[in-house]
Amino acid sequence: MRILKNTLFSFVFLFLTIQNFYAQKQELYKYAPKEVREFFVTSLLKIGDPVLMALSKNELKKQLPEANPNSKRNLKHVMYLEAFGRLLSGMAPWLELGPDETDEGKLRAKYINLAQKCIHNATNPEAADFMNFTTDKQPLVDAAFFAQALIRAPNQLWEPLDAKTKANVIKALKATRVIKPHDNNWLLFSGMVEAALLKFDASADRKRLDYGLKKHEAWYLGDGMYGDGNYFRWDYYNSFVIQPMLLDILKTMIKKNKGHIEDYNKVLKRAKRYASIQERLISPDGTYPPIGRSIAYRFGAFQLLSQIALFKELPEEIKPAQVRSALHLLIENQLNAKGTFDENGWLQIGFYGAQPNLGESYISTGSLYLCSEVFLVLGLPTQDSFWNTPYEPWTQKKIWSGQNISIDHALKND
Repeated sequence: MRILKNTLFSFVFLFLTIQNFYAQKQELYKYAPKEVREFFVTSLLKIGDPVLMALSKNELKKQLPEANPNSKRNLKHVMYLEAFGRLLSGMAPWLELGPDETDEGKLRAKYINLAQKCIHNATNPEAADFMNFTTDKQPLVDAAFFAQALIRAPNQLWEPLDAKTKANVIKALKATRVIKPHDNNWLLFSGMVEAALLKFDASADRKRLDYGLKKHEAWYLGDGMYGDGNYFRWDYYNSFVIQPMLLDILKTMIKKNKGHIEDYNKVLKRAKRYASIQERLISPDGTYPPIGRSIAYRFGAFQLLSQIALFKELPEEIKPAQVRSALHLLIENQLNAKGTFDENGWLQIGFYGAQPNLGESYISTGSLYLCSEVFLVLGLPTQDSFWNTPYEPWTQKKIWSGQNISIDHALKND
């Protein structure tokens, strides 16, 4: 009997050991760098295809569903630019890599061509999908995301455009000057539009360009965090808007010999700290706190972390592979939740699947495409170490498994 028990125990132990080995192997395979990049690309295109395919055919206004039961507002006249501007802003760094002879490079060639057609249709007054850049306040927001896309991918989204389309783009961006921004993060929308005009037309309004920068310096709260206007709000707007746009505006000004190098370095230092905080917010199972307004933007909340990785400016204690691994699981969780997409492939309001009650009154289907901002890291080429180093556990995964990690420190003397 004892021999039988020992044999049974040995068999169970061996079975559990083999099972654990294959579980670990499966996890490592799941997080292999090549497969992760393929997942990022296919996920971005799954999100973007309905928008780009419809707009390239001048059919976005026919196809895009509004779908917000909580809003009494008429959002139809603003949601088309929302969908396009936000999607393109997140997609731009990947497109800027340009076409090449690899499978991914050929895929980029297809989407660069689609994006250029969409820009033409969105800004052509005679096109069926010509977009609203002037009526109500919302167009200023999404003209800024559109401008940010052009700044992020000038070689693929601006330079190849024909002269008439370029003129239409400039006219559309200038048209937003009739919109007065709110005294909060909206000042950066004006600044981003003017940064694009500075870069592509040398016609920036310096007051609108500088004012938001000065106000946000006054609104800086410390430890990598800005207030949204005069108030602190526990939400993700430091990543949705504030810090990415501060960085892109200042980078553009520096390239145009407008100074601000010290300002940029200061903002970058703060952004690196905030990126460190963001990385620590991702739980071992790839979830994060659903805090504050606009959580229907889903993983767009991690734009800043993705942008700092794209800039190759991650803090020393954060390895690129742990950001890649954390974002992969996070995106996979939300993207695969039942109801994230409708039957036609359009995003639906929610945080984890379809949760229409999580859409504020200003949220339309178009708003949701801000989620694409998490894919900025695709602007790093396939040969970059971000995409080639082995799987690495992120901070929470390390600490909750008992690893001894470095102490977190606030940003001092700032």
